[in-house]
Amino acid sequence: MDYYSITTILIVLSALFGYINERFLKLPITIGLMVITIAFTVVVVVIGQFDDTLLLQEKEFISMIDFETVLLDVMLSFLLFAGALHTNFNQLKVQRWPILAFATLGVLVSTFLVGIAMFYVLQIMGLNIDFIYCLLFGALISPTDPIAVLGILKKAGAPKKLETKIVGESLFNDGVGVVVFLTIFAIAAKPDAAIELSDIATLFGQEVIGGIVLGLFLGWITYQLMRSIDSYEIEVIVTLAAVMGGTMLAHQFHLSAPLAMVTAGLIVGNDTVRDSAMSETTELYVDKFWELVDVLLNTILFVMIGMEMLVLTLDGKFIYAGLLAIPIILMCRYISLFIPIKFFSRRLDFVPKTNLIMTWGGLRGGISIALALSLTENMHRELFLVITYVVVVVSIIGQGLTVGPLIRRLTRGKS
Repeated sequence: MDYYSITTILIVLSALFGYINERFLKLPITIGLMVITIAFTVVVVVIGQFDDTLLLQEKEFISMIDFETVLLDVMLSFLLFAGALHTNFNQLKVQRWPILAFATLGVLVSTFLVGIAMFYVLQIMGLNIDFIYCLLFGALISPTDPIAVLGILKKAGAPKKLETKIVGESLFNDGVGVVVFLTIFAIAAKPDAAIELSDIATLFGQEVIGGIVLGLFLGWITYQLMRSIDSYEIEVIVTLAAVMGGTMLAHQFHLSAPLAMVTAGLIVGNDTVRDSAMSETTELYVDKFWELVDVLLNTILFVMIGMEMLVLTLDGKFIYAGLLAIPIILMCRYISLFIPIKFFSRRLDFVPKTNLIMTWGGLRGGISIALALSLTENMHRELFLVITYVVVVVSIIGQGLTVGPLIRRLTRGKS
C-alpha cells in the first residue's frame, strides 16, 4: 500500500471517529479519538475470533505505518510549532526559570527515579532486566506530551500562570527528554564501549543548544520575511516553509528539531512580532491555518495510538508491570518537581497545590510510544512497549478526563 492510500485511510478514520466523538461523546478530541479507536480495535479483535479477514487486514495496515518516524521526524515539528505559536509569550517569559528547571532537572531526576524503581519492581516480578534498560524506559516515559496536554488544558479553565507552567514545561521537556533518551540509548546499544562524560555533554549541548539557536534563527528570518510583505497567503506559506525547512536542517546537522520548532513558534507567535509583522488579516489566517494543522495531525496521531494495540504482545505479566508502573511514574514526577517548585515559589506567586496539579496534568502520549518503538529486541522492546502503552492509555483517558475538574476544584477563585 502506498503512502497516499495509508494517509487517506487514516484521515477517513479520523474524520469518522472525530464526527462520532463530536456528535455523541463530546469528549476532548484526544481522549474521544483514543476511546473510539480502542473500542473499534476491540470490536475488530472480537469479530476476528469468527472471521479474521478484517483483523488481518488491520494488522497489516498498522505494520505498514512507521509510527516512530511519522511522529518524531514529521508530525512532531508541526504540532510543537502550532502549540508554541499560541502560547502566551509574556507569561512564559515571567515563568522561564521554573519552566527551564522542570524541563531539564525535572526530566533527569524523574528518569533516574523511574529507572531505579522499575528495576526493583521488575526484579520482584521475576523479570531480570538490566538497569540500563530500565533507565532507558525512565527516559522515554518521563517527558510529558505537549500534544496531549495542550488539547486538554484548553478546556480545563486553569489559571494562566499555572497553564503557562504546564504548557511551557511540556513544550520544552519533550525536546530535552528525546535528547536524554538518545544519550542513554547510545550507552545501552554499546555496553562494552567506553563513553566519556565529555562525549555525553557534547551530544547533549549540540542537540539542545544547537536546536534552540536554530529556532532563534528561523524565528528571526520568518519575522523579517513577514514584516517586508503584506500578503496573508505568502506569509502562511512562509511559516510552513520555516517548519519544514527547519526540521530538515535540524536532522541534517543533528540538532533537536522539537526545540527548534518550539523556539521558532514562540518568536513568531509573540505579540511584538504579531503587531509589527502581521496585519489583522494575516494574523487571522496564520492562526486558523495552524489551528487546523494542529487538529488534523492530533486526530491522525491518536487514531494511530489507538490502533497500535493490535501489534502489542499482550502478555499478562507485561500488562501487570504496566499497571504497577503508573503509580511509580506519578510518584517520581511529584518528587522531581518538588525541589524546583519549593525553590521558585519564594520568588514567584505559585497557585496552591501546583505540584499535585502538574503531576496529574503531566500526560504521557505518542512521543513515549514512538521512543518505545525505537528500542531493539535486546532492550526488551516488547515488555517496555506494553508498559508504555498501558501508561499512555491510562494517562490520556484517566488523567485527561479528571485533570479539568481537579484544576477547577483546587484553583477556585485563583487567577
